[in-house]
Amino acid sequence: MAPDRWLPLLGTIFLIGAIFRVQFLTTLSATLAVIIAITSWWRDRSLESVRYSRKPYYWRAFPGERVPLTIEVENDKALPLSWLRLEDPWPFAVGPEEQDQLAPSHLPDQGFLTNVFNLRWFETKRRSYSLLFRRRGVYPVGPVRMQSGDIFGMYERGISIGRAEYLTVFPELLPIETLDLPERDPFGDQRSRRRIFEDPNQPMGVRDYRPEDGFRRVHWPATARTGELQVKVYQPTAARVAVVCMNASTFQRHWEGVYPDLLERLISVSATLANHFIEEGYQVGLISNSSLAHSDRPFNIPPGRSPRQLGRLLGALAGVTPLVMVPFESFLIREMPKIPYGASLLVVTAITPPELIDTLLRLKRRGRGIRLLSLSPLAPPSIPGIPISHLPFEDAHPAFFETQATSR
Repeated sequence: MAPDRWLPLLGTIFLIGAIFRVQFLTTLSATLAVIIAITSWWRDRSLESVRYSRKPYYWRAFPGERVPLTIEVENDKALPLSWLRLEDPWPFAVGPEEQDQLAPSHLPDQGFLTNVFNLRWFETKRRSYSLLFRRRGVYPVGPVRMQSGDIFGMYERGISIGRAEYLTVFPELLPIETLDLPERDPFGDQRSRRRIFEDPNQPMGVRDYRPEDGFRRVHWPATARTGELQVKVYQPTAARVAVVCMNASTFQRHWEGVYPDLLERLISVSATLANHFIEEGYQVGLISNSSLAHSDRPFNIPPGRSPRQLGRLLGALAGVTPLVMVPFESFLIREMPKIPYGASLLVVTAITPPELIDTLLRLKRRGRGIRLLSLSPLAPPSIPGIPISHLPFEDAHPAFFETQATSR
């Protein structure tokens, strides 16, 4: 019962005691009123200046890794806390190594990391756990629910503080030998480790037209000024650029659903490729027709070679959801203008419908370097000029074989 509910009753008892000169009633009612006032004041200020923080050693890790976690709570005021209860929502996928340390919740994949403290004035306490990162994904943790009250335990107060923080579990990396990539020529058209090409994003001037020049190179304003055909000259570059293009569709028709195990394999292969080519000195980018966690659109990470690029790529793949936003063929065509002309494309897919084959042939005719990595249980058809690595998904369900066969 709220403290103010008692005050009319205590006031009545006090008046009766004063009128009839019953000292016991007046003393009792006054004492209880003082106690209620103190406990009410204590309760209202119990959670002021209380700070809670999670301090994992790493916020991102790979599946199977164990990460130390420190929970820290600080009472930064002169008022002590006889008890403080903390309930922190925590996903089982990144929970403590001993799962019974999480109290059950109404959600099947989440529990509560519960702690009870008693804190003196200006005191800080810590507790340590060992987290086990179990499954790929981006997982929110928090906000924490705090409960405390007065020193007599008569009343309590609860609030939620802070905001959700995110723990990231990267995709599992596979041995690069399992991807069937030629060591010297992964894209089938490289003659040296430093291939020279012209970057259409960096024009440097114009020159006279030659018969071998394509129509798209014509510089029309310069042609109009000079009266003779002029073509654009681009800055030559020797940068090696690879873009991983992941088709997140596991069935040809989206309404057929999602094959979760196959999607995880697609993500692992894409992560392995990104890691390998970063180590080989490439500028690596990533595009996919899937959406990221807490997003509703496909993503495109431009090629880069900064120290943080690999973390960006793996973090994006960690957040991939089964939701496919757009057919992969149309998405690939739409994103091509954003990809440097000399970039080599690593197309990772579980299905190879005719529409995808036609799209890859169109890109090949436009001078794009392409390699197809197919995870389909059935061997994909050969595509002229495009090397193919067939990496059949061995754990595929028999129904998936039937779907792939009927889609051809």
